[in-house]
Amino acid sequence: MRIGTMMMLVLSLASLTPGNGQAQQPPAAPAATGVRAGDIAFANSGAAGAQASFLDGLALLHDFEYERAAEAFRRAQAVEPGFALAYWGEAMTYNHTVWMEQDLPAARAALARLGPTAQARMGKAATARERDYLNAVEILYGDGTKEARDLRYADAMGVLHAKYPADVDATAFYALSLLGTCHEGRDFATYMKAAALLEEVYPSHLRHPGVLHYLIHSYDDPIHAPLGLRAAMRYGAVAPDAPHALHMTSHIFLALGMWDEVIAANQQAISVGRNLAAQRAHHGGDCGHYRTWLMYADLQERRDADAQTALAACRLTAAVTLPIQQPVNYDPDHSAVGSYVYMRLLNVVETGHQESVERLAWSAPGAAVPDFFDAYGDAVAALRADNLPALQAAVAKLGERRPAVLMELETEGDQARADRESVNVIVDEMVAVAKIRGGDRDGGLAALRQTAMAESAMPMEFGPPMVALPSWELLGEELLRAQRPAEAAQAFRNALARAPGRTRSLEGLLRSEELSGEAAAAAATRVELARYPRGARGG
Repeated sequence: MRIGTMMMLVLSLASLTPGNGQAQQPPAAPAATGVRAGDIAFANSGAAGAQASFLDGLALLHDFEYERAAEAFRRAQAVEPGFALAYWGEAMTYNHTVWMEQDLPAARAALARLGPTAQARMGKAATARERDYLNAVEILYGDGTKEARDLRYADAMGVLHAKYPADVDATAFYALSLLGTCHEGRDFATYMKAAALLEEVYPSHLRHPGVLHYLIHSYDDPIHAPLGLRAAMRYGAVAPDAPHALHMTSHIFLALGMWDEVIAANQQAISVGRNLAAQRAHHGGDCGHYRTWLMYADLQERRDADAQTALAACRLTAAVTLPIQQPVNYDPDHSAVGSYVYMRLLNVVETGHQESVERLAWSAPGAAVPDFFDAYGDAVAALRADNLPALQAAVAKLGERRPAVLMELETEGDQARADRESVNVIVDEMVAVAKIRGGDRDGGLAALRQTAMAESAMPMEFGPPMVALPSWELLGEELLRAQRPAEAAQAFRNALARAPGRTRSLEGLLRSEELSGEAAAAAATRVELARYPRGARGG
């Protein structure tokens, strides 16, 4: 209802624009920024000496290089202290839309340096268009809950986009603001609305970082990823100085099972990020977001030696961090400790070896999250080794840790809904498989099928799965053990629909098709498996 009403308003405003003089000030011709982060054109009233820093900041903002963008906007402020859009830009760097993160105090502080009140700040804007941008950011950081402000901000950006249809940045920021309204996970209708806005401007803005970046975000699920491949193939070359842009291409590549491309993209992101102080702590070192994605792709190609080397290097970093990091952060994207726990889990799921790199000692309080994921790894390792007592012990530990983990995730609100659902799937799938291995095959298979259906009902997410051993894949393996290959084949196909190109799912599917006598289907799966060199890991 709200989106439909907003669209009617946008269309109404758009129909008034051509003859009323409101779409004035088309941006200047695109120009490459000083940092190679994309081509930006944004008409503004700032002094000539502030333009280079402002455009660098805007390009980096579109690339989600937030710290570097804020520094660039502050440089523009230093050149011209009254440059309203330079303060708008810095404030925008404190809203991490698709990550559902926001530093409200920092954003308000940045705006306060322009003027003590919204009215005073508006007086510093030289044009109606600049006032409209300032008004939108005032809404983003105004009163109310973050969720309510996100919705009002998206409405404001819709009005701004309609008022200035020639402004590609207004289009891009409007599309991004729509993605920021999906507080409970990916909503295809909203994501496709954002994509439709961006597709309109894509042909004429092939080097605009926001258009390329937000198209990738709109399409980075296995169903829509083919539509994002054009943007992914361009984006890295357009913004080679932005590690996040280099990594971002792999959102599409991973969703399509393009492992060589995932590996290359994250290797480049890590290489560039190593030279940037703002990136090293989170992404450019031996742990972090890019390293996790790289290791996942290495494991899919069975580059086990590379994965083991990466895991050992991350452990060294995490072991140093653990005693001094208080409170301990277990977010894999922002914590060496969290990265190591998750990377170690991925390793055991793909290889079956839990002790190939040792676990960390959890001496800090509130270690329910790493305990939970270590227990998950123990359960998978016991399953691979067909060690029923060890499996049952690990499943019991998972059950014990679940309430504490769910309680921690509860504090993160709606954006952690998918994580909470994943925790329940993890416990339920391991309980079901322990039941199967304990002798109740029919009851366990029924429970496991129900868990797999629950996982399928979850919103599509991007990247390596939090449910590191997908339930459909596990069900396929257990159906093969039960000598039910036709059912197993369908389970593996269901797994591949959510995670294309997964090696274990493809191998399970091939075995199922061969045992079912599906020669043509097996031949096609064999071709898919041959796309990448894969070692003979076994297990």
